[in-house]
Formats: sequence, C-alpha cells, structure tokens
Amino acid sequence: MFFVALFQGLAARLPSRCAVCHAWPGQPVCESCISLFAQPKPRCPRCALAITDTAQACTSCRAEASPIDAALAAVSYGYPWATLVQDFKFRAQPAWARSMALLMRSAPWVEPALDTADWVLPMPLSAPKLQHRGFNQAWLLAQALSPTKARAQWLLRIRDTPAQSRLARRERLSNVANAFAIDPLRQRDLEGKNVLLVDDVMTSGASLRAAAQPLRQAGVRHITALVFARAESSD
Repeated sequence: MFFVALFQGLAARLPSRCAVCHAWPGQPVCESCISLFAQPKPRCPRCALAITDTAQACTSCRAEASPIDAALAAVSYGYPWATLVQDFKFRAQPAWARSMALLMRSAPWVEPALDTADWVLPMPLSAPKLQHRGFNQAWLLAQALSPTKARAQWLLRIRDTPAQSRLARRERLSNVANAFAIDPLRQRDLEGKNVLLVDDVMTSGASLRAAAQPLRQAGVRHITALVFARAESSD
C-alpha cells in the first residue's frame, strides 16, 4: 500500500492529458469533459438507477425489499467512464482513485451522506483477487472520500465467487449470497451507526445488497451505497 500511495502522490503532481479529449496540459479528466459526460441524472433513491421520476423508487425497488436504505452514483457506466474504470482496476492505474472520488463528492447528496456517515467501508475483495490485482479499488476510493472515516477489514469477503459480469441477474443474487461477513471484533463499533458502503461500479446491486446484509445484522442503523458508476440497466 505504501507504493500505491506514493504513486498516487507523484501522479497528482505531474502534468497530464485529459484521458477523454486528450487536451494537454490538463487534469485527468478536464472540466469540459466533466461538463459534457458527468451531468447529474435523476436516479432511484434506493438503487441509483437512472429514472425519469425521482418522486418514488423505481419499479424493482418498490417490489423488492433491500437492506440498503439509499444509493448514490456519480456517473452512468458508459462512455467514457467504463474505459476509465477498467483502466483503474485492471490496468494498474490506482491513481485514478483521487479523481473518481472528487467526481463522487460532487454528485448530488453525496456530501451530506459523507457528513452523516460514522464509517465509510469499502466493498472487500477476496484474497485471490486482491493478491492478483495488488489493491482494492473500493478501498482506494473510500480513503480518498474520507480518510478519517474509512475503515478496511471491518467488512470481509469470506467466499470467492465467479465474476458477476458473467452472470444473469438471478444468478448474481445467488452467486454472492453469504459471501460477506463482519469482523466479530468490530460489531460493537457498527451497532447503531450510519455506514457508507463504497464501490466503483453497481450493475444489478446484488453484491452491495449481499454485503449490506451482515452490516444490518450487526445492528447498523442506516446504510447508503455510494458508487462511482451505475449501469443503466440492472440486468
């Protein structure tokens, strides 16, 4: 983690080109591209799916109970953000966490959610995936969002599972069932608290809901899921 932090610090000081329009010099994503591709959208307050009417939850959320009380997303998972997320996770570019966290903080209702959260917890990776990737992208985002409230290893991944992206919605729900647990030594710290659960992408939301279950069982009062990007479909 020392070398990840060092790399992030150096990257933040170097001039760069915008990853989208390639303007030089500029920020990792320039203000023009942010204005063009990161405009806020009306979203379901419970799953962050883009919808036309935010007066109530989307059809799926009205029909299904969820351990997650609220969900927030900065952008939709499409051009150009899908490529940047893949670079972040799979092409060893952890310095993207700082820029992504800034966009997340700029999204509607995120600052109040951070203010009211007692703890900011990242979605955990399984040990094999963490060893292969070398870092947990959700932990880097959590640290960048709130270094004083972020806590690693409180929420644990106790079972490795196939990648969710390869599965249908129904299979995703069963794939991650009982895959998460709370560190028994931290249960008292969570009881009656507000938790912000952080990840990079939400597709169906199955993983986030599965991770929220043990948090709810530990007595967490309120759970808000915060992701950088939300897929336009939950399928």
